[in-house]
Amino acid sequence: MLNEAQCARYQRDGYIVIPGFKSAAQVAAVRARAAQIVDQFDPGQGSSIFTTQDQATTTDAYFLGSDNTIRCFFEEEAFDAEGRLRQDKSLSINKIGHALHDLDPVFERFSRDPQLAAVARDLGLTDARVWQSMYIFKQPGIGGEVRWHQDATFFETTPISVTTFWFALEDATIENGCLWVEPGGHRGPLRERFVRSGADIKMEKLDATPWPDDSVAVPLEAAAGSLVCFHGLLPHYSAPNRSPVSRHAYTLHATDGRSAYSPHNWIQRDAGFPARGFD
Repeated sequence: MLNEAQCARYQRDGYIVIPGFKSAAQVAAVRARAAQIVDQFDPGQGSSIFTTQDQATTTDAYFLGSDNTIRCFFEEEAFDAEGRLRQDKSLSINKIGHALHDLDPVFERFSRDPQLAAVARDLGLTDARVWQSMYIFKQPGIGGEVRWHQDATFFETTPISVTTFWFALEDATIENGCLWVEPGGHRGPLRERFVRSGADIKMEKLDATPWPDDSVAVPLEAAAGSLVCFHGLLPHYSAPNRSPVSRHAYTLHATDGRSAYSPHNWIQRDAGFPARGFD
């Protein structure tokens, strides 16, 4: 699927952007399904605000219980001082996670196809295991910041193998909060580790290497239908969305089954619900 130049670019920079990977019809199908899920979501049955600021202390039971199911999370700025939504529910959700790829037929079709399986193999995932999926809304005006981080923090393996597959479902621009990355930063160390023990969560500091200066960050603007793939050690972030335009995206996180998946990662599966590949 990938040519030699693309593979070389991935090895050098830690990421690649593949325009036009998904068709307009495929994108429309998952966007429509996400809208249905949000419409059917009843906050009274349980809800949570998602934030990447101090995750170890803001993580709650609702979040931890979303590991192998499908739940909605609100934007941090969705509520006023009295705890009321500032705008319609459909414009207040931060994301849906974290097992859409296994539990929802529309998202499963989008997440598993021969082309994606071929890309995963070309990137080194000989035995891909998909652990997490997220539909991210990046709402207009209130879309929250996602600070510098590495995805291997949440999916530790030995050796490190987690790879991110990020699909633009709308045009991602600097104005509406596209991804920013540090090219070549995947050759640096793993800085943090998100560790779960039952209902207890902590963020362990592993390395004092500072996060990149924003002056070296490169924006990954991507048209709807594009696929962005990046290495689990690649530092990346996205700024708040203060524009009037949303930035919907869908992400998958996969590891290689040949690597040892940490028993302390926050998402675990057993034989009754195994992590599967892209085929």
